[in-house]
Amino acid sequence: MRALLVVIALGFSMAIMISVPAGIVANQEATQKLSANYNKTVSQFEQQLTLITCTNSSSSSPSYSGGSGMRFYIGGAGGQGNYMNESVADAIDSIPGVVAVVPILSVGEGVTPHTVTTPFGQTVTFNVSAYTIEGVPLNSSLIADNYVPLPANITEGRNLQTNDTGVVVLSLNNTGYFGVGIGGEVNINGTNFKVVGVHGESGSSVYALGQASDVTTLYMNITDAQRVSGLTGEISKLDVYAENSSATLLNTVATEISSIPGITATTELSILQNFQSVYNTTLAADESAISQTQTVAFQEIAVSVAATSLIVLFVMLYTVRERTKEIGTLKAIGFSNWNVMSQFILEGVLLSLAAGIVGIGIGSVAAPPLSGFLLPHMSSLLGNTFSRSSGPIFISPSGAGGSGPVIRAGGASGVGSVTAVLSPELMLLVLGGAIVLGALGSLYPAWRASRTRPAEAMRYE
Repeated sequence: MRALLVVIALGFSMAIMISVPAGIVANQEATQKLSANYNKTVSQFEQQLTLITCTNSSSSSPSYSGGSGMRFYIGGAGGQGNYMNESVADAIDSIPGVVAVVPILSVGEGVTPHTVTTPFGQTVTFNVSAYTIEGVPLNSSLIADNYVPLPANITEGRNLQTNDTGVVVLSLNNTGYFGVGIGGEVNINGTNFKVVGVHGESGSSVYALGQASDVTTLYMNITDAQRVSGLTGEISKLDVYAENSSATLLNTVATEISSIPGITATTELSILQNFQSVYNTTLAADESAISQTQTVAFQEIAVSVAATSLIVLFVMLYTVRERTKEIGTLKAIGFSNWNVMSQFILEGVLLSLAAGIVGIGIGSVAAPPLSGFLLPHMSSLLGNTFSRSSGPIFISPSGAGGSGPVIRAGGASGVGSVTAVLSPELMLLVLGGAIVLGALGSLYPAWRASRTRPAEAMRYE
């Protein structure tokens, strides 16, 4: 029983020794993935640096809940989006330097409220649609020049084509929601549409901080979308493309567009600059946290190593004292000092090795909570990502008033969360460490046992 309790105590010490490095590795992996995701997102921005996004600034602000400092907007949810008359497209199209104007209508249907807690401890309540209608113009020239934001990753059937009407492209989630597939029909607000294609991958319909996706979005001709939503002549936004990505040209065009009453123009270049600023600030804070975490981790590992060695030392000292007569008998029948010493070292090593195996078992289950508890500076970025697409979420570092820079986030980033996991290398390292600590901890007790004289041992009570 005593040996079992000692093994369990040593096992917990070993679990700490293995969980702390696992947390450090997870933290570093999170930062690496964040960096890779950032580079991918910047690449996506750079591909569309000629884009200027125009929205209606005169509509009432969407409802939100949570602390100040973050503003959330789910475009078109329940007909509460910032709509504007599509006639404004003609005025913008006449501005020098503009080569294409793409009107888009996003309308959420089947709205339900959802509440999430952000990594910063804020509780945010917002509306999420069962599905979102995305109406896009199917003009041949716009499609040919890749200006129309058609769905990517068609998994079945075909994409929308020039002058398509009465048809839709569903997401995989939509097919489950409507219970139909290619060739079937969906009824939207009393109008039937034929399903000609399926896009994307299935996933959660709940939008998370800094991350959105189009897994619930279905695409159709903008005229069909306006008709079934009762928003004839209305649009959610305009994607305006300039002749080139010159900052001077983009700012000039954006300024002229913003002079139109009720219209706000945001260049992709300014979004990219704000995005880079946020990323640099976040990365600097993350690197500082990693540095602090590594310092704490080193101290905790040192304490665990010392505790393990001391436990082995005291246990073996007690064992030597308890078995003094046995040692004397062994010496009397011819055991050498080395024989006695090696026997006790072996016992210490086996005890510590058993504890290492128990520690690996504990760490395999408890590594994530243990590392989180032991490393208070673990990065707040674990599991969070940056992304950019035409998704409907807007996140602003401004207050409730909505002033300040806006960063649009959307599209499944594919980064996912990172948790502390015990790798085979860490397991082998702990087993090796257990052997070394067991040998070191039992070295003095074994040496003391080997120096015992048979005559003295026989008199020991």
